[in-house]
Amino acid sequence: MPASRRTDLLLLLVAIVWGSSYLAAKTATASTPVLTVLFVRYAISAVALLLFVRRINRKELRIGGLLGLTQAAVLILETYGVTHTSAANAGLIISLTLVLTPLLDRRRLPPRFYLAAAVCVGAVGLLMSSHGLHVPGVGDLLMLAAAVVRAGHVALVGRLATDLRPLQLTTVQTFVGTALFAAPALHHLPAIPAVGWLQMAYLALFCSVFAFLVQTWAVQRTSASRASLLLGTEPIWAVAIGIGLGSEHLTVTAALGAVLLLAGTTWGQSIERRARLGASPLLVVGSVAGGNDDGSAVAGSVGRETAGR
Repeated sequence: MPASRRTDLLLLLVAIVWGSSYLAAKTATASTPVLTVLFVRYAISAVALLLFVRRINRKELRIGGLLGLTQAAVLILETYGVTHTSAANAGLIISLTLVLTPLLDRRRLPPRFYLAAAVCVGAVGLLMSSHGLHVPGVGDLLMLAAAVVRAGHVALVGRLATDLRPLQLTTVQTFVGTALFAAPALHHLPAIPAVGWLQMAYLALFCSVFAFLVQTWAVQRTSASRASLLLGTEPIWAVAIGIGLGSEHLTVTAALGAVLLLAGTTWGQSIERRARLGASPLLVVGSVAGGNDDGSAVAGSVGRETAGR
């Protein structure tokens, strides 16, 4: 198999694994409190990353500590959100990060980008009203909040972490998350069923550590635009896995919203990329606890993209 094809397949595998994280988180929280799930996921990730990371400098500790707080906020909203909505909806709504991040980064964008963003907002409205007009569900609203906070987190990464090593930065963030969730989670650990441990180990080792390391390896061997295209299929896999393995279903209205949201985010991402003037080669930086830590997100800074899981 050619090296380029192997790289593409590995990036596609990362997107599939990330897409599966929403259903995995939903099933894990069915038997274990959310904060305990987050603690175990962070703790396993932190221990695994220690096998790969070496020295961490003071700036990485300082910036990683701040980003660890914002990342933890994203994971709380995402994980609570997916417990109250479908895995398919969660994976679709969180993809709004793609169009929200450039807006939060306060750069001038072509009018067409705002049209793409409006298409995305309308699509989310269709997803939330898939069973008729009603007050939006709490799960969908939490996922919408998670998309906004994640966009802010990605914008911060773009501004603060341009010269920092991603592996060291991610390791610091995992230890921050582990410390934050330890106290409310420890007394629940003995009650976690065996299947719960397996689900959380999958979230930590595959959706976080494996995906991050493979992504970092793969983007060094292909263009960031191609990597972003492949990683951007994550919400499609979230829907496919939610329907295929989670016995979820989409109404006609929700299916229309899903198509519009995927089209809007893809369109907005391509407009934002073309709008960069004199952009240097893009750098794709992983986030170990992203979509669900962590979907792919376009960093607002010129010449960078962040895929945050």
